[in-house]
Amino acid sequence: MKVTVVGAGAVGASCAEYIAMKNFASDVVLVDIKEGFAEGKAMDLMQTASLNGFDTRITGTTGDYSKTAGSKVAVITSGVPRKPGMTREELIGTNAGIVKDVTENLLKHSPDVTIIIVSNPMDTMAYLVHKAFDLPKERVIGMGGALDSARFKYRLAEALECPISDVDGMVIGAHSDTGMVPLLSKATRNGVPVSAFLDQEKQDYVEQETRVGGATLTGLLGTSAWYAPGAAVSVMVQSILCDQKKMIPCSLLLDGEYGQKDICMGVPAIIGKNGVERIVEVEMTEDEKRKYNEAAEAVRKVNGALNL
Repeated sequence: MKVTVVGAGAVGASCAEYIAMKNFASDVVLVDIKEGFAEGKAMDLMQTASLNGFDTRITGTTGDYSKTAGSKVAVITSGVPRKPGMTREELIGTNAGIVKDVTENLLKHSPDVTIIIVSNPMDTMAYLVHKAFDLPKERVIGMGGALDSARFKYRLAEALECPISDVDGMVIGAHSDTGMVPLLSKATRNGVPVSAFLDQEKQDYVEQETRVGGATLTGLLGTSAWYAPGAAVSVMVQSILCDQKKMIPCSLLLDGEYGQKDICMGVPAIIGKNGVERIVEVEMTEDEKRKYNEAAEAVRKVNGALNL
C-alpha cells in the first residue's frame, strides 16, 4: 500500500524514514515544491535500505501529484515551521493556504485517501480540511495528541526515574502550549497511579514541561522538532495500513463528544483501516474538564481567523 508524505523537510523526511524502516508500506512518495529536494531525500533514504533492512520503495517528486495516485494515507507536513518565540497559532495565515492547496491536489488523485495533518496550528488546519472539502470525518486526523502523549510519557519517566516502558499516559485537548490537557488522573506506572509516586509539585512540573515540550525544542534547535513527530506519524499510519485498531490520542472533528461540537480537538480514538473507527470518551477530573473547555474556546478563536 502507498503512503504519500507532502513536505520533504526534516519532519516529512523523518516520517518517510520511520514508515519505511517498519516495512509495512509498499511505497512512500515524498512531495515537495523545491526542485529536486524530495527526489534527493528519497534517494538518500533508499541508500539506507540495504543497511536498515527494509524493502519499502521511497520516491520523490517536485509537485507532481499524479505520482501519489492510489495513496491509502497522505501525511501533510508542509508549511512554515516554528521559529524560537513563535506560537503555532502565528503560522495560520501562511499554512492555511498551503494545506488547502495540498489537500485539493491529493484528492484529485486519491479521492479515498485518509489524511493526517501535521502542519500547524494543527487543530485549526484539520478543521480547515473538514470545512473546505466536506470529507467523511473519520478520514481527517490531526497528529498532535500522539506526539504530545509521547512527550508526556518522557517527562513522566524522567520524574519517576523509571524506564519509559513502565509508563502509560495520554494528552488530549489542543496541540498548543496552553491547550494541552495531560491526563495525570489516568497516568500510571505499571498500572499504579503516578500519584502514588509523585507529589503534587512533581505532577505540576510534568504537566508544565509537557505543555511547552515543542517550544522547548524549538528554542534549543532553532526550528521545530522532527524525530518524535515523524515517529508519532509512523505509529498512526501503521495502525491504519495494518488495521491495528490502536487507541491513539489525535485531533478529530467532534459532534457532541466531550461536550464539544464543530471543532477539531484532541481525543483518544481507535485507529484502523477506515481511519477513525470510534472516539473513546474517558472520565476526567473537574480540573481536567475545565482545562479542556478552555482549550476549546482558544481553538475556536484561532479557527475564526480562517474566515470560512
